[in-house]
Amino acid sequence: MKIGIISEPLNQSLTGVGNYTYNLIKELIKINSIKETTIYLINYNKIKIFNNLDNVIINNPFKNYPVKTYSWYIYLFMKFKVLPSSELSSLEIIHNPSQAPTYFKIKQQYVYTIHDLTPILFPNEHKNGKYLIYKLLLPKTLRTADKIIADSYNTKKDIIKYFKIPEDKIKVIHLGVDEKYKPLSEEEINSIKKKYSINYPFILYVGTLEPRKNIPTLIKAYYKLKKQGLPHKLVITGKKGWKYKSIFETIDKLNLQKDIIFTGYVPEEDLPALYNAADLFVYPSIYEGFGLPPLEAMACGTPVITSNTSSLPEVVGDAGIMVDPYDVDGLSKAMYEVLTNDGLREELRKKGLERAKLFSWKECAEEHLKVYEEVYNMR
Repeated sequence: MKIGIISEPLNQSLTGVGNYTYNLIKELIKINSIKETTIYLINYNKIKIFNNLDNVIINNPFKNYPVKTYSWYIYLFMKFKVLPSSELSSLEIIHNPSQAPTYFKIKQQYVYTIHDLTPILFPNEHKNGKYLIYKLLLPKTLRTADKIIADSYNTKKDIIKYFKIPEDKIKVIHLGVDEKYKPLSEEEINSIKKKYSINYPFILYVGTLEPRKNIPTLIKAYYKLKKQGLPHKLVITGKKGWKYKSIFETIDKLNLQKDIIFTGYVPEEDLPALYNAADLFVYPSIYEGFGLPPLEAMACGTPVITSNTSSLPEVVGDAGIMVDPYDVDGLSKAMYEVLTNDGLREELRKKGLERAKLFSWKECAEEHLKVYEEVYNMR
């Protein structure tokens, strides 16, 4: 099989989709059974982190455009022009892991990963252009794909509900957790605290700053927690997305400027130690297609509080505390309970470590390979 994987998500800082794409490719390379399978990366430039793979480089007509508009043109080019390109004629299967819908019907067997339906379910929390692209093109993409991969059963349920796609066309493959996410030594933990000038107990959030992540609710809950005398600060890690002004307005309104620390985007290699250093990880997202950060925190032995919505219960199970993401009082109460109850915190730590063992990138890649083989045999 000659499989082309669109590697455009690897062109920027690795967050959710980029992490999925990177780990999938990394594990596919390791699997012995793909010796007769050739993986190609489809991109407009060579991905250096996978030097051992062949690249299908698509000529990029937008390379001379200004930086501010470059990313938008690249998006259009990769999602609308790359797939029917003549450079791909030798490939037998194309896998789009980014979930961005495609305009042209794919000539090759087409595998399409959809992580969530947030542009459809929460249109007001996305830019109008993205909403329109999904509204117009996602139904056709779902119909014409030979196989759809969903990160969770919740996402599969949503696809069936909103687009009437046959159930047997959708394969659920859970994401994995990298082996670097594990309990670390005191020396490693102290080193990361020193690097980020953290010399206090803290609660951690990891994720992009955007409306769906529900960070203002977390800040309000933290404010109520502070009034109860706990010494913890709130560390918010992640790059700025869009519509994030309400986060800083909430901080100013509650006068929490000295108690909430923003690290910005943190490199992948620093995250395990940062999770380990936290006394509690809180993730009150309104909707997730999967939700990697709670899983990563559990793998590090950090107690987790998250939302009782979408796919998050599917990931966390009974290893974390789940609350209504709109319930400020409930979230604050749960945070207080975990931080003041040593027995509960230890119970969540042990359950989280065991739960995280159920999610493996190796198994994720093996399941993807089965999908590739299935669509290859459809030809």
